[in-house]
Amino acid sequence: MTHAYWPLLDLRLTLGDLELAPLVEADLAEVVRLLPADLELNPTATRFTVDEPTHHGIVVHQEYWRSYGTWTIQAWRFHLAVRRDGELLGLQELEGNEFPTLRTVDTSSWLVESARGAGIGKAMRRAVLALAFDHLGAQAAITSAWHDNHASLGVSRSLGYRPNGESLLARGDGVDTLVHLRMTLADWRSAGGAPDVSVTGVPEALPLFGLSGSLP
Repeated sequence: MTHAYWPLLDLRLTLGDLELAPLVEADLAEVVRLLPADLELNPTATRFTVDEPTHHGIVVHQEYWRSYGTWTIQAWRFHLAVRRDGELLGLQELEGNEFPTLRTVDTSSWLVESARGAGIGKAMRRAVLALAFDHLGAQAAITSAWHDNHASLGVSRSLGYRPNGESLLARGDGVDTLVHLRMTLADWRSAGGAPDVSVTGVPEALPLFGLSGSLP
């Protein structure tokens, strides 16, 4: 363990030639540079009197600091940088609210445009679900996407998520449909899980998730 006071930073997930590692501050400039044009950032973020690229960079930095600075057992957001041969391809997020009680995680992600359509989105989701189900004791995983985000919805359905309702939410100047999906531990196992995913560094990080060394 190299980060005795924040062992989350020692977590590593590998799947084939992909590595998922916790986002660190040194990654942020690269993340900002690679943000895809179609990525919707936090709409409630403060708007300073800066140009749009600078605004995007500010939001990325604030979201990063907030995720670690407000981390609690009751509410946490974990950003993982997805790399292949050292090249940043995107980010994969895992989120838990009241996780020790509800045992449910949420996920979101983005990929650079050049990495899309090659199965990487599915692979990185499988990797983070392996962390949740096989190492953190999750009982369910949920996710949501706008009705027209066919790539995200396709990944979820191919992994075994099932319909979990819809919501009408404000989007831009109008109203749009957010589609919700859910996968249980039984669904995960019946779909074969992810025995090809290697996860290291979990035992030392368990207390930060409100967990002990043995899963329920």
